[in-house]
Amino acid sequence: MGAIQTVTGTTTPDQLGPTLVHEHLLIGYPGWEADSIRPGPSRRERLAICVDRIEEMKAHGFTAMIDPCPNDLGRDVEFMAEVAQRTRFQIICATGLYKESDGGAPYWHLRASFGGAVEGIAELFIRELRDGIGSTGIRAGIIKVATGPGRITDYERLVFEAAAQAALETGAPITTHTDQGTAGDLQQQLLTQHGVPAHRIAIGHSCGTADHEYHMRIARGGSYLGFDRFGLDILQPDSERVTALLRLIEKGAGAQVMVSHDSVWCWLGEPFANPAVLEALRKTNHPGHFSTRIVPILKEGGASDAQIRALLVDNPRRFFAGEKLPALA
Repeated sequence: MGAIQTVTGTTTPDQLGPTLVHEHLLIGYPGWEADSIRPGPSRRERLAICVDRIEEMKAHGFTAMIDPCPNDLGRDVEFMAEVAQRTRFQIICATGLYKESDGGAPYWHLRASFGGAVEGIAELFIRELRDGIGSTGIRAGIIKVATGPGRITDYERLVFEAAAQAALETGAPITTHTDQGTAGDLQQQLLTQHGVPAHRIAIGHSCGTADHEYHMRIARGGSYLGFDRFGLDILQPDSERVTALLRLIEKGAGAQVMVSHDSVWCWLGEPFANPAVLEALRKTNHPGHFSTRIVPILKEGGASDAQIRALLVDNPRRFFAGEKLPALA
């Protein structure tokens, strides 16, 4: 897959440059439309916020990002395209479905009761990768799938099987969501059993645990690990993420890690009743956090400039190029 689809056209792995692999322009949990008295910021306000965030990223040297918002979390690819056009920035969007507990599972449960669930989901993913999303003409560049903590539900297995079919049919890579640093190895096993090459899989939120053996199982299995929640101290302190990342680099697995923040710049509706929660998040969970606060700590811990560049440039390039990874000891 030499060409990478962005929301404004195609690019290539070599043209990506420094890339954050997991940031969100906007998110809307299913049901946000029902909250008619709390619609969240207007479209104009959201546009201004997101343009400012992209300009901040550009000031830190970034030239690309993945917004892996799945279809059932308020994805708005036309909005992404407008932001990308205004900022002349490379944004890769996803096709996919979220975990059963928090996504659009009721619709697909109903569809499954009449048969053909896997085929219908795979058809959706393939069409959005090949032809475009709805009538927009905007094509997805990656597949997003997700599981809840500790296990993969029957519904999620259907989605993963559909994602595998779409990946094999189109050559698109897959990125995942995990909870609490669990089930990433199970995700890898399930996808590879359905024929997806391990190096075409990025196990997201792997930094949700400091379990080195868990990280190494995924790395030895040949997939990438997303250390993509830097700044989300409400879930886990960055000190644990940094320690785990430095250990992976020391063990020779630094070529299989990609980084980001999982920051959400705009929420559809108002899911947080206490505005202080969002204010606290904004202090650390923003696209400049890794560059300004984490990179110096990594260097103090012994990471070289070349190893940090690999996290931001070389590894995303290799992931999208589909290059095979060397075997780990």
